[in-house]
Amino acid sequence: MVIARRRGRLTAAVILMVAIAFLADACGGAGSGGDGKAGRAASSGTRSEVASLLHPTGRALGVVDDKTPWQYGIVTTFAKEAGRTPDIREYYSSWGEDFDAEGNAFLWKHGQLPMMALVPTDTSLARIARGEDDAYIRRLAAQIASYDGPLALSFAGEMNGPWNSWGPPHTKPADFVAAWKRLHDTFAERGVTNVVWVWTPHVVDSGTTAKLRPYYPGDAYVDWAGLIGYYGPIDGVAFSSLFTPTMREIAGFSDKPVLIAETGVAESGEKEAHIRDLMQGAAKAGVIGLVWYDQRKDWPGSKQLMDWRISTSEGALAAFQVESARNKFGHSFIKR
Repeated sequence: MVIARRRGRLTAAVILMVAIAFLADACGGAGSGGDGKAGRAASSGTRSEVASLLHPTGRALGVVDDKTPWQYGIVTTFAKEAGRTPDIREYYSSWGEDFDAEGNAFLWKHGQLPMMALVPTDTSLARIARGEDDAYIRRLAAQIASYDGPLALSFAGEMNGPWNSWGPPHTKPADFVAAWKRLHDTFAERGVTNVVWVWTPHVVDSGTTAKLRPYYPGDAYVDWAGLIGYYGPIDGVAFSSLFTPTMREIAGFSDKPVLIAETGVAESGEKEAHIRDLMQGAAKAGVIGLVWYDQRKDWPGSKQLMDWRISTSEGALAAFQVESARNKFGHSFIKR
């Protein structure tokens, strides 16, 4: 459920940081081996933290919204209602925006793994693949490397969704793969070591029928497979039909850990049952966690307002609290 936001402006501190990183590259070099300043900015502690996340144990619980990392109210509200502090705080960032190192450090300090969903607004995947946006990618890489903590990074999520300008039939799968690799390879060349790469298609259903294999960049370019799917009148109302078929399809070409990167249950007379089904199904499927979209929002491609919040009723809230605890969501795999 992608939400585009306006481009941010560089602060004086960010400008200074980028200038220092680029000057160091000019003096010391940052070749394909990643020996430049950007790579050295990530501490050995950060690298070990990322390594521990690549094959995690336990099940994380996360929350996602369209607010900046500094807008922490979503975390405190969700923690109070869910009965446990989220392990992952996902947010959206539009292509061209600067990375907020201080804001992400704030999240990490307070116990949340930041997860940035980078949305390619105001550009095209073909343009990125051709290298025409390399200056931005290099700048973003330097900014992320300056942040002393791990970052889960999702790029062009729901790339198989026709409601997105980067989805079919607007963009070819080959352009998505080439753009992903361009971003990943540039980060590697700049020595960025603190990123967990999260590939995030929408679940395959009647509205997203494209095969996923052509969109997969390859195991060398992906750390987690993240799935986006919502319980509602359009996507589905059972884990077995909403997530299981897509997980089976992905298992045919990748064995990466699976995170449910965005999900929610729409308000209905069956919301409590759907929450139980989601939690139980996800735990049985062996996912490493799920990230809840705790807001009211129009369904993509329509004007149908859905209420995904866990607090829409006492019954829904109780079901969420009981089932998340029973199925050990919130027993974080994040080692601090």
